[in-house]
Amino acid sequence: MEILRDFLEFEIIKIGDYTLKVHTLFIIFLIFLVTKLILWLIKIALFRKHKLDKRNLGNTYSLFQIIKYVIWVITFGFILEIIGIKVTVLIAGSAALLVGIGLGLQQTFNDVISGIILLSERSIKVGDILEIDNDIVRILEIGLRTSKGINRDEISIIIPNSIITTNKVINWSHQARKTRFKINVGVAYGSDVELVMKILKESTLEHPDMYDENLIDIRFLDFGNSSLDFQILFFSENIFRIEKVKSDIRKIINRKFIENKISIPFPQMDVHVKSQNL
Repeated sequence: MEILRDFLEFEIIKIGDYTLKVHTLFIIFLIFLVTKLILWLIKIALFRKHKLDKRNLGNTYSLFQIIKYVIWVITFGFILEIIGIKVTVLIAGSAALLVGIGLGLQQTFNDVISGIILLSERSIKVGDILEIDNDIVRILEIGLRTSKGINRDEISIIIPNSIITTNKVINWSHQARKTRFKINVGVAYGSDVELVMKILKESTLEHPDMYDENLIDIRFLDFGNSSLDFQILFFSENIFRIEKVKSDIRKIINRKFIENKISIPFPQMDVHVKSQNL
């Protein structure tokens, strides 16, 4: 016991009246472990409560992030007090310095405040599908300064939180489970309109994601410059991979058009040259 007491009372640093002993580091390490344990227990309790309801996972994650940041701030304050640094005196003495740092890191603080807004407001949740700068992104993590997502090309994207809160962002996950999409198709003049509309509907229904005939609408849009223009309107739950769904439907349409000898025109221009006799 005497050896242990001497070890804990061993002075690591001594500057004037200030000393840092081994037992201080031991207490800091213990506080760190207790904090990690508390956060682990809170995480298990929160996610166990909502594990059967996937719609609430995003809300649970946001709540846990807020709790985690609050607990770590409190822990950091305790650690400073144990070391011997008075938090109130530190804040008061460094007010001018903090102003200078705030001006230099204005964008960073903007991102941090935006992160707090996202986590507390929960307008954007983990798992949501967003359209940002013409890119479709699935949110994987919302941090205090940045959020992480993955786009349709399986590329990981780091998004500053201020972009989400200040720019126009489309959240595809906020509407009903099914979302309506469009495919535009043009056929040559002289084609049988009724046959074309029948083929477009059959082609769409042939895709495994389409299961309700009443959710498919075929429209004759217009007489184009080089084609008769049609539009397919359909609903799908596969929002994130919708371009793959559209591609599959287009392949089916192309195959059926070939089988029925319906041609898809390309723009043509006739140039008439007049000769003038002098």
